[in-house]
Amino acid sequence: MRRRVWLAAVSSLFAVSGLAHADQVADIQKKGELVIGVYGSSEPFSFIDPKTREMVGYEVDIGKAIASKLGVKPVIKQLNLAARIPELQQGHVDILAAALTHNKEREPLVDFSLTTYVTGQKVMVKKSSDVKDVPDLAGKRVVTAKGSTMEVNIRKAVPTAIIVTFDTSPQAFVALQQGKAVGFVNDEISLVQANYELGERSNDYRVLPMNLSTEPLALGIKKGEAGFKKLVDDTLREMEASGAANDLYEKWFGQKSKLKLPARSFKWDSDKISE
Repeated sequence: MRRRVWLAAVSSLFAVSGLAHADQVADIQKKGELVIGVYGSSEPFSFIDPKTREMVGYEVDIGKAIASKLGVKPVIKQLNLAARIPELQQGHVDILAAALTHNKEREPLVDFSLTTYVTGQKVMVKKSSDVKDVPDLAGKRVVTAKGSTMEVNIRKAVPTAIIVTFDTSPQAFVALQQGKAVGFVNDEISLVQANYELGERSNDYRVLPMNLSTEPLALGIKKGEAGFKKLVDDTLREMEASGAANDLYEKWFGQKSKLKLPARSFKWDSDKISE
């Protein structure tokens, strides 16, 4: 009899303990805020508006939509690229909206939402250089952001290149402008944005033809939080169905934006990626 009572008590304790940690949705609603980890140095995904000094951007708006669905206040926390997944794993942020590429290597570390953007990675060089395409970077200094898939992919593409990393992509771009490197690696959209901001000097640079990779971006969710992932994915599906997803694309990338990119070629409908 005592053994039965003891086993029942232990089972009850584990059940209560499991509930306490199993429902992230309830935890977020209880504290009344959703802490959104953003990169903050990658316009138009997330960046500081120079006029308002507030963090804005495509992924910031997505994070705010998730907070609205939860009925809580969005709290934005800026992270460097290398800190993104550790900050999520340690519970310092509830979700990542931080230019996070969904790849197989990261799947054991973090769960991913539906894909919210698809881009590619390329290399920018000065027109005055003798580099015609990516293989010509062999033995040359190339800069990019530390802890990013850009760093991984350029090392794979040109093993003999001298890779120098910085905490942020804008810092790496400055190094290219100062002649401290021959190439600068970033996602194609960010390269277009960076070149646009150069104004008249934009004609001094060009993007090499070769794609280093195709990058599906997604929101990052702590492993095992199935309920929270479902809420996030359901919210994204609702935004796709209502047209809100396309509106966000047009606002930040399309004809309503300064980038004026063509109509999007993807939808928020899957969390699957190619092998």
